[in-house]
Amino acid sequence: MERWLTQVEISIECTISHEDDVRGICVCGDAIATSSRDRTVRFWSLDQENKHKYTISKILLGHSSFVGPLAWISPNESFPEGGVVSGGMDTLILTWDLKTGEYVQTLKGHQQQVTGIAVDDNADIVSASVDCTVRRWRNGQPIECWEAHKAAIQAVIKLPSGELITGSSDATLKLWRGKTCVHTFVGHTDTVRGLAVMPGLGILSGSHDGSIRLWALSGEVLMEMVGHTSIIYSVDAHVSGRIVSGSEDCFAKIWKDGICVQSIEHPGCVWDAKFLENGDIVTGCSDGLVRIWSLNKDRIANSLEQESYASQLSQYKCSRKRVGGLKLEDLPGLDALQIPGLIDYHTKVVREGDNGVAYSWNSTDQKWDKIGEVVDGPDDSIKRPILDGIEYDYVFDVDIGDGEPIRKLPYNQSDNPYTTADKWLLKENLPFSYRQQIIEFILQNAGQRDFALDTSFRDPYTGSSAYIPGGPSNVSGVLAKPTFKHIPKKGMLFFDAAQFDGILKKIGEFNNALLAGPEQKNLSLTELELSRLVAVVKILKDTSHYHCSKFADIDIALLLKVLKSWPLAMMFPVIDILRMIILHPDGANILFKNIGDENDILMGLIKKVTMAPALPANLLTSIRAVTNLFKNSFFFHWLQMHCSEILDAFSSSSSFNKNASITFYSELTLISSQLFIENLGMYGPLRVMLSANDLNESLAKGLAKDGLICKTLTSLLD
Repeated sequence: MERWLTQVEISIECTISHEDDVRGICVCGDAIATSSRDRTVRFWSLDQENKHKYTISKILLGHSSFVGPLAWISPNESFPEGGVVSGGMDTLILTWDLKTGEYVQTLKGHQQQVTGIAVDDNADIVSASVDCTVRRWRNGQPIECWEAHKAAIQAVIKLPSGELITGSSDATLKLWRGKTCVHTFVGHTDTVRGLAVMPGLGILSGSHDGSIRLWALSGEVLMEMVGHTSIIYSVDAHVSGRIVSGSEDCFAKIWKDGICVQSIEHPGCVWDAKFLENGDIVTGCSDGLVRIWSLNKDRIANSLEQESYASQLSQYKCSRKRVGGLKLEDLPGLDALQIPGLIDYHTKVVREGDNGVAYSWNSTDQKWDKIGEVVDGPDDSIKRPILDGIEYDYVFDVDIGDGEPIRKLPYNQSDNPYTTADKWLLKENLPFSYRQQIIEFILQNAGQRDFALDTSFRDPYTGSSAYIPGGPSNVSGVLAKPTFKHIPKKGMLFFDAAQFDGILKKIGEFNNALLAGPEQKNLSLTELELSRLVAVVKILKDTSHYHCSKFADIDIALLLKVLKSWPLAMMFPVIDILRMIILHPDGANILFKNIGDENDILMGLIKKVTMAPALPANLLTSIRAVTNLFKNSFFFHWLQMHCSEILDAFSSSSSFNKNASITFYSELTLISSQLFIENLGMYGPLRVMLSANDLNESLAKGLAKDGLICKTLTSLLD
């Protein structure tokens, strides 16, 4: 039996699809339920005439964000055709009646994403969440809740005994009898992401550390399986003793007696993998497809379907093509050449069609000189990693949390890790509370273990430390001669990174809140309007087609309508989309038509968000939107006319705590430098008008009273 398994490949049987990543799979008797980032749960029934085909019988709509874990409710009096329980990023748990295809219960209580669901024999629903809690629900009502871990919980399963197992970002598993922790399983070195019962033996766990472990209920590690090269998202076991795992490395792996007997490559990340009762395997992939694999040759898909799979795999590999050792799809497009180089002979590799082309910066002529096409060489395998066309010693993948995209963090051994962390957090719009974790992450992964950690904050723009009201000054007794590293600026700085999934999630949450309130229901967006916003975000994500992609006028009109009508507390995610629209050539052009003298949308927005009491989220997103206006020259005249109003409006705001003040006034300094020096100062009349006194009058209220010394601008103007 073992030899047969190692020699006969599991082959594709059939495929079923979603419109986005397939995140979860639930086996429901002889049917399958799947969940996706497309916000749907889909129910697939076995075709009675063609036993290797599944057809969609229900599309379950109700979640406002991507759907993750699923659980099956066997047919009973309440659910004569069975039911499905789903958990989502929207913090909700929905119970679906498969007879009607409608959700009959909405379980509210979790504060963050729901990551695990189990159904007890008595029909109780148990849920786990990133908010660190486990909750038990009976007949749609919460009956108990407890903090199960001190870090995010990523999975929960029910044992045949009725006990529960949870896996967490704290790298442990816990065994629960009721609300009592019976045992903590310690051994993984990173987040425990996938859990499964291994019949007759114990518990399986898959981890971000790339390993699978089989545990006895006593806590003893019976077996460790290593073979994946990236995060393991799911594990499952079959009564035959086989194990399947799914990973970010694009493989589903089948294991027997601790040995990997087969690796099945996918055209994307494998989010979930489950066994059917007959031993077939179901996998959910980031390409939106669910695939079923079988050992039974009578159930193998026809040649056309197999050719289609081979083509999908080939296209995916093509998309990961490397040119001269560089990953082609990671190279920036030609628009990257709009940003000036740092020094002479600064080299940048950009994508032109299916080729990578190298350019060198010519500071004399202020232009990029084309060097030529980059071709493969014998030593490509040892080239340093590339990000945005620039080589680094390291480009780390940073996982902020589920639901967030993997971020790229570049680092050179010669870099200061503190400065790198600070700049990266600003670029990615992440809170500075992550700073210590990011620094330690850099040092650990770069092998700089003997580096002395420095917990003090230094702003990457001003160089100053965090301001503590009433605290002692950190200024040295001897002041070094200032070196103006950032000013005068040779180029522009824009806020061009966005957490689009988080933005859409927040808009969905706010829209649901408006729908729930009778007085504000008329302000809410329809499903069609929400889908238009999703379409807008899809265009904004595809930066490689900014030169040809277009927005409909109604898209921008919808955005402006929301900015005009929604309550102030709900505006910031919409302003964030506006910030990115400004960077898109067509989006900026349509927006420009809406800032005429009679109906100046932008100035109206600035006045609205800075009016006391101003909300920090609105201020930060709007000042970044104004900064991005410098991307397009046709906004320069508008900026000239309104420069005093803009600075007065923002500098008069003081609705910030300590950390937010640092970020806000750093960005206010940035916009001031671009207003006064880089762009507007070059126009004759303004050069005469601007002085250090003008700057101080506009900024002193904000900068000085919060303890931030902005000498960069004033010294230059003096």
